[in-house]
Formats: sequence, structure tokens, C-alpha cells
Amino acid sequence: MELSFSSFDEHYDYLEKTYSDLLSYVFSYLSLKADPIISVTIVDNDTIHEINKTYRGIDRPTDVISFAFLDDDENRDENLNKEGLIDLGEIYISLPKAIEQAEDYGHSLERELDFLFVHGLLHLLGYDHMNEEDEKEMFSLQETILVNKGVTR
Repeated sequence: MELSFSSFDEHYDYLEKTYSDLLSYVFSYLSLKADPIISVTIVDNDTIHEINKTYRGIDRPTDVISFAFLDDDENRDENLNKEGLIDLGEIYISLPKAIEQAEDYGHSLERELDFLFVHGLLHLLGYDHMNEEDEKEMFSLQETILVNKGVTR
């Protein structure tokens, strides 16, 4: 398993350990056998705004954006369930948005960063929330993972 951080700040040590633990847990919980590689980049609001505008056509900052390398792979599930390295993609998290949302929701920054990572990771694994049924599945799984890892509000 490999997590690479393209940029980081004073939260690096926390993120490296916590995200590695969460990544391992998610793969174990979902019984996935592959050895994942993920790039995580912590950015400012201007950067995520530009990414959101360029790639999603949405002209505002957001909290997390994922680029799943396996989205068009017809064998995604098969590849996730066989041993060997697999490059899942990239996750971009806006630190200012995470700080703002932690304050808005009344929980810690660490909890918000964990939530955003798990949310982004599930997108890399093919989960989405484009319709009500998919949203229920993804958000329920996300909450179960966080609660099981002791990450609560």
C-alpha cells in the first residue's frame, strides 16, 4: 500500500498515519486484495476552485475532488480483488474548506479530514451519490467505516 502526498503542511504526520490506517481498514472491510496506490494532495481554495471549474464545470471551491483511474475499467472489481499493485487515482482536499466545515458542523478538523479522505477513497473505488439509492449506500458505508475506526462527531 502506498499513499503519496503531493503537498502538505503541518498536518502531514497526522494525515500520513491516519490515511494509511483508513486505507488499510477500508480494503480489509471491503475484502479487497489489491495493494492500492493513491495520491493525496492538500490544497487551498483557489487551487480546488480551479480544479472544480476545469474538470467539473463548477465555478466554486469544493471540499474534495477525486480522479479515479479505474472509472472506465470494465475489470475494476476483478482488479481490486486480485493481489498486486493498483493505482486507484488522486484525491484533492481543500484544507480551508475542511477547517470551515469542521467549524460549521461542530467537530474536529481531524474528523473532517478523515471524512473527506474516506469520501474521496470511496469515489476511487467506484461509489457515487448521483442518485438517492447510490447516495444511501455510499454515505452509509462511509459512516460505518468512520464509526468502526472511532472517528465520530
